[in-house]
Amino acid sequence: MDIMRGLRESVAGFLMHSSQPKHQPIGIFDSGVGGLSVYQAIRHALPDEDLLYIADSHNAPYGERSSEFIIARAIALTEFLISHGAKAVVVACNTATVIAVDILRQRFSIPIIALEPAIKPAVAHSQSGTVGVLATRRTVESPSVARLCRDYAADARVMLQPCPGFVERVELGDIDSPATLDLVAQHLAPLLQSGADTLVLGCTHYVYLRAAIQQVAGGNVLVLDSSEAVARQVARRICTTLPLGAPPRQARETLFTTALSPHQVSTVMSRLLGKDVRVEFAEI
Repeated sequence: MDIMRGLRESVAGFLMHSSQPKHQPIGIFDSGVGGLSVYQAIRHALPDEDLLYIADSHNAPYGERSSEFIIARAIALTEFLISHGAKAVVVACNTATVIAVDILRQRFSIPIIALEPAIKPAVAHSQSGTVGVLATRRTVESPSVARLCRDYAADARVMLQPCPGFVERVELGDIDSPATLDLVAQHLAPLLQSGADTLVLGCTHYVYLRAAIQQVAGGNVLVLDSSEAVARQVARRICTTLPLGAPPRQARETLFTTALSPHQVSTVMSRLLGKDVRVEFAEI
């Protein structure tokens, strides 16, 4: 019996005798559809897990919102996911992470897993010593990003670039139009002119603009995001503290939005995910 087979049989045995539901989902939330980039990475890492996603599209973007508003929304979305059985919650939003994650971890007993801009690996990869971070204004101005720069970029130049308009483009599913390319070029210009050879996508929405960003930046510029790192962290936390879904099985995927037009959000999510999906309305 190999190690993986033994692990799966042990997990299956635990689930058969557990009083908990056999397949509690992993909950994921974002201000909108951008967190689907994290959702996809988690699905790839944990193909047998049920996933539950909610996009707070009615209130997106969070980048210009007050801290009090973001904290209130993060609590409400986490409570919604827990009420639907989530055994862990992933904050797939950099802005919500830097503003609210500590409060969520104090308030809720289940694992709260968050992400941070990939500044450390970006500095390690950079040859020019200049790294650009693309993010919302609330993220680039946060103490969390300042800490990352102090801890990992003492010998590098990190340029923090707010990108108003990026989230709105992704929320509309407009990821490759001439207008979107022009907006990307506008925000990248100061970074590229300063010699940045590595760019960090510090907002989950921006992952869906990666092709446009790479086109504008050129093939010699490395573009990094945190989606796969978060998925690995979810896998570690779920494997070590919670029952995994017992394979083989058909994992369930449930998508919600707070937008008043869930059909429109369904269209955008279907495009971003590359498959037809149905999104349900959640009044939160």
